[in-house]
Amino acid sequence: MPQQRWLRIIPVALIMYMIAFIDRTNVSMALPALSRGLGMDPLQAGNIAGVFSWGFLLLQIPGGHLANHWSAKRFVSILMVAWGIAAVGCGLVRTWQELWVMRLLLGITEGGVWPATLVLISQWFPRHERARANALWMMCLPLAMIVSSPLSGWILDHWNWRVMLIAEGALPFLWLAIWQVSVYDHPGQAPWISPDERQYLESTLERETAELDSVSADSILRALVRPQVLVLTAIYFLHIWTEFGFLMWLPSALKQAGKLSNVAVGSLFAIPFIVGIVSMALNSWHSDKTGDRRGHTAAAFALGGMFLLIGVLMSRQWPILAFAFVCLTAIGTYGQSGPLWAIPTETLPRNVAGPAMGMVTAIGNLGGFFAPVVMGYLNKRTGSFLYGFGLLGIALLAASGLCFLLNPSRAPATVKTVA
Repeated sequence: MPQQRWLRIIPVALIMYMIAFIDRTNVSMALPALSRGLGMDPLQAGNIAGVFSWGFLLLQIPGGHLANHWSAKRFVSILMVAWGIAAVGCGLVRTWQELWVMRLLLGITEGGVWPATLVLISQWFPRHERARANALWMMCLPLAMIVSSPLSGWILDHWNWRVMLIAEGALPFLWLAIWQVSVYDHPGQAPWISPDERQYLESTLERETAELDSVSADSILRALVRPQVLVLTAIYFLHIWTEFGFLMWLPSALKQAGKLSNVAVGSLFAIPFIVGIVSMALNSWHSDKTGDRRGHTAAAFALGGMFLLIGVLMSRQWPILAFAFVCLTAIGTYGQSGPLWAIPTETLPRNVAGPAMGMVTAIGNLGGFFAPVVMGYLNKRTGSFLYGFGLLGIALLAASGLCFLLNPSRAPATVKTVA
């Protein structure tokens, strides 16, 4: 019989964060219509897309701490209600300044969900399973785009951007009840887990926790400025720079390249995320099999950067082939996620890992503000997206190089676990 945690925790958490990511990124599909409706130029549109990241940083470190010391389940439940209100509010605005405020509030209310869920997964999956568990959960990111891009395009073609934002913003209210009855903070709390699986998890996770050095409460702040944490923060900043620049401006670039309907743009926009899912699954599986985290992370970043730069260079002469290479960029934006996020929980003490992951995402997510703004500025000055996308490719290559400054993870190769 399959291990119940793979069937209960991962799918429910995946759909929960799919909804969060849809509410965060659906503005990218609506940017052309929003710009016309609210009178925004490309620089203002970039600010609307990117301001989310300033709000997102606020609850990152508190979110990791509360998940460690209180309850990831309860904390995420509260945030689901709050971000649903903010997401619906984005569809009710009358000016671009009001949308700016609502996007900031959306960032604040979604901010603690990422580190809290990473802590939750670390409490259910031992180290030799963690890259796969992280990757399966993080498939929510490309899956969200695959599902929402055609749907958002269809809503835009049949109604308008307000209907799209309000309808998709209401989704967390529907999923909250399923989250409440399905997810538990620890194996010992779950009534659906078998005695054998519960005993295996509790003993394994306790042993792994003991293997990491404990850090006293008064030295946690010092632990957050360890070189390992600072390098992870820089890598994540470059990753989010690329991911959000790609997410927010690729639909507009496709619109600019040809006269396409919103449904056509949404369908083409979904293709890179299919590549992302496949690369996440393969890279995380091989990372767990070999026990290597650093090399698998660096390789994915490097491949994504090279493919994006090739796509940019080919875009004028061979646009269809260039788009194929742009789709392969998702190897860098998503394929590294499983092994990358296994590193903090495998190299840092347990009482530091949660706040550390919060700091990494808090500061790193500022890349999600600067990238759309810089790309909007370059597009406004040059009338082309080529320079902005070239900059994204360089950022992925830089992230790959920084990976070799990380300490290697202590993860063992895949071992046989309880059935």
